[in-house]
Amino acid sequence: MLHKQLLPSTVLSLLLLAGCAPTQPAIAPANPPDNAAQGIAMLERVSWGVNAGSVRQLQTDGWERYLQAQLHPGKVNLPPAVQAQIDAMTISQVPLDQLVLTMEQRRKESAAMMDDAAKQQAQKDYQQELTRLAREAATRSLLLDVYSPNQLQQQVSWFWLNHFSVHQGKHNLRAMVGDYEAKAIAPHALGKFRDLLGATVHHPAMLRYLDNEANAARRINENYARELMELHTLGVNGGYSQTDVQELARILTGVGVNLGTDAPKVRPALQSQYVRRGLFEFNPNRHDYGDKQFLGQTVKGRGLAELDEALDRLSRSPATARFISGKLAQYFVGDNPPAPLVARMAATFQQSDGMIAEVLQTLFASPEFKQSLGHKFKDPMHYVMSAVRLSYDDKPILNAGPMLNWLSRMGQPLYGRQTPDGYPLTDAAWASPGQMTTRFDIARTIGSGSAGLFKTDGPQPQEKTAFPQLASALYFQSLQATLSPATRQALEQAASPQEWNTFLLSSPEMMHR
Repeated sequence: MLHKQLLPSTVLSLLLLAGCAPTQPAIAPANPPDNAAQGIAMLERVSWGVNAGSVRQLQTDGWERYLQAQLHPGKVNLPPAVQAQIDAMTISQVPLDQLVLTMEQRRKESAAMMDDAAKQQAQKDYQQELTRLAREAATRSLLLDVYSPNQLQQQVSWFWLNHFSVHQGKHNLRAMVGDYEAKAIAPHALGKFRDLLGATVHHPAMLRYLDNEANAARRINENYARELMELHTLGVNGGYSQTDVQELARILTGVGVNLGTDAPKVRPALQSQYVRRGLFEFNPNRHDYGDKQFLGQTVKGRGLAELDEALDRLSRSPATARFISGKLAQYFVGDNPPAPLVARMAATFQQSDGMIAEVLQTLFASPEFKQSLGHKFKDPMHYVMSAVRLSYDDKPILNAGPMLNWLSRMGQPLYGRQTPDGYPLTDAAWASPGQMTTRFDIARTIGSGSAGLFKTDGPQPQEKTAFPQLASALYFQSLQATLSPATRQALEQAASPQEWNTFLLSSPEMMHR
């Protein structure tokens, strides 16, 4: 048995170095025979991380049936205690437009106060409520990631949330991010890319974040137009020009947000063109009705319909098919995905008119996918989600706060990327010694049962016993065979159940997917 005082200088050092160093396991054959270890590895990649429930499901259904259910998910059935947490949230009970209009009224009332002390307190309360709403959104997101049986949908939803990134710190986006994720992103995560793109373009969170509400005829703001092509569709090398940016910005004029209850006064000749859906607004007074030359073709000036034409063209461009396929392959296969795989995915994208599930089907059926298993270093989200899923299976946590704190410590908080490019998906962005030290600390906290996941906040906190039983049937029947001899040897040297848990959660295998 290993004495505890040897942990930092021996086993811990080996685990940290092994987890941080690039692993080069033998490349699997293009079509390896099915076996239990490979099934676990594929499940680890398609989900946020294996747990006892998902392994049982895979064993019951078989890989193909399991994958089809993930690609075409049904209704989400959560543990009742988790569903109750989500149902109790303000963001689950109050529609976005009502929520934002109420908050906007509070903001205006606080700004109009004459008493300095009262004004300061009212503004502080307003900011705290925005922060609470954003925390609700992040908590709901993590609860779904841990407990939803539709694991692929959840993982791809995070991918798109990162692809169509918005930062909660701008304006009042903290009140909007929950709806943005739940209404614009998640329902379209495995559907048509064109529908997903349109949902993000029309959501007030995106329009506010990239300043399109300030975009008007004779006062052009190009921010959103540029990112819409560079980051969301064609890619930086997608063949567009600065003129295309300017013309798309003209197409986007008048597309914005109305945070009040009154409609603007529109000229009678343009009244029929006015559109208001929730907080989304198209104000024809602000639109440039001239014809545009966009991506080599004329777009006739006719109002909001111009935007649909532009989005159709962007979503069906071969450049978009290549760019989106490349990012998905990077996310699910590796930093530099093989060009033939990306080409096959892009062909599926175009043949299916951008059906994301079909593009992923091509990816998961590829020999390149199987060859990549176990090579992909986990970013902070994948590490935290996989550690909690493995440790607690379907046992409902009471407090997602520790998970939110861990993600912040590792530099990947939800809705926290300030620039619109989203968090990097490459291994090098996360595989640093400092990152590994933080992960070991998280592993030790979870492994000892002191993470705080089962202790509620507030003046009268509730707490449930929650020591993770990682040395379980799942481990001995399924996971043990996937571990290297060095990891198994380290586990055999653990001096206590807490140490054993810590070693497993900080092993090189837990750092890769």
